Amino acid sequence: MTNELWGQVRETLRGAVGANNYTNWIEPLDFEALTDGVATFNVPTGFIGNYVAQNFGDQILFHIKNAGQPVQRLQFSTVSQASRVKPQPAPAPNVTEVERGASLDARFTFDTFVVGKPNELAHAAARRVAEGGPVTFNPLFLYGGVGLGKTHLMHAIAHELRHANPQVNVLYLSAEQFMYRFITSLRDKRMMDFKQLFRSVDVLMVDDVQFLAGKDSTQEEFFHTFNALVDGQKQIIISADRAPGEIKDLEDRIRSRLQCGLVVDLHPTDYELRLGVLQSKELYYRSQYPGLVIHSGVLEFLAHRISTNVRVLEGALTRLFAFASLVGREIDMDLVQDCLSDVIKTSDRKITIEEIQRKVSDHYNIRFSDLIGPKRLRVYARPRQVAMFLAKQHTSRSLPEIGRKFGGRDHTTVMHGVRRIEELINTDSQIADDVELLRRSLEA
Repeated sequence: MTNELWGQVRETLRGAVGANNYTNWIEPLDFEALTDGVATFNVPTGFIGNYVAQNFGDQILFHIKNAGQPVQRLQFSTVSQASRVKPQPAPAPNVTEVERGASLDARFTFDTFVVGKPNELAHAAARRVAEGGPVTFNPLFLYGGVGLGKTHLMHAIAHELRHANPQVNVLYLSAEQFMYRFITSLRDKRMMDFKQLFRSVDVLMVDDVQFLAGKDSTQEEFFHTFNALVDGQKQIIISADRAPGEIKDLEDRIRSRLQCGLVVDLHPTDYELRLGVLQSKELYYRSQYPGLVIHSGVLEFLAHRISTNVRVLEGALTRLFAFASLVGREIDMDLVQDCLSDVIKTSDRKITIEEIQRKVSDHYNIRFSDLIGPKRLRVYARPRQVAMFLAKQHTSRSLPEIGRKFGGRDHTTVMHGVRRIEELINTDSQIADDVELLRRSLEA
């Protein structure tokens, strides 16, 4: 493989991994050679090599193979391992240069964000922060599962702020990038530059903050950075895959700080939201593939069957349009089965205990914390038993596992709750209706 061909593969990867990941993890890779099925890349540090291997290795292999190259595995060597002259440390980049490095995805704006009931509060909070002006809640903490829109909203806020005021100093980066810059600053004895960089911003955005858990030194510096920015009335926006109180090995003082602002949950998508996402993407693809016919019912089928992740949902539609264009076919149910059989199989509905708990909380109009908490009043106990029953019916979790999800309760408590609801379904029409309605909602 030549450097020119690697350049072409790298451009393909830009679209696959996104602009931010490309800039920070793919662009630093220096192609060395492809020998006996092993593609060797030189990397600035072992940290980058390990991270790329774990998070992007499969995609790099796939795209190199797609380019017709006989690659079997990847190998990463640091500059010293490659027996090169070690360069002198470069001057610390200024804020403008760092912001260009952590580039934003142009696709992720408020205009392209599809709003529905599961994400309407998060969207409204993000809009409020994007208006700028006095800080009303700090930090804004967005959390939820993969592909629910956390990163999209963070990029949208940054786009909106910079559009309204090009001079605003917005810094967006992932928790891993924060950690990497902290480590390299320590190594190169440039901590003053690091502190100046992060404490001189107007808005700091840190994505996937759960990855700081267990990293004591990095958490220490993050805590001081957080305090300095809050004291200076600077806006902080954080995202994670779970609530602050649920992030294991996160220091109590950081957890407390993260909870002092507005904490917003992006719930799993419902059918209406997924269909709205598909309809929005369909309009775009019709302009890219004029004349291509998509049959009625296809979008509805995809919205029902692919329910775990919006990214997978969008990727499925992208594949459909591309495949139909290449083979000259209309997009009908036969094409869906031919093209997406692997996606549909792996995306079969997997209901989680947390999803059940949130559905039940919403249905009975009680707080999530009360549903799983210690209160024994009937207004909380009966919904709790309903949630336990549904968890037993719709997940593969054991009784002890279910009990742990309900505030650490014993498995016998779960067993009693399940049996009680089984009895009430036959004698109490209201409970029977509630359970049936919740079941349909979960299986939608």
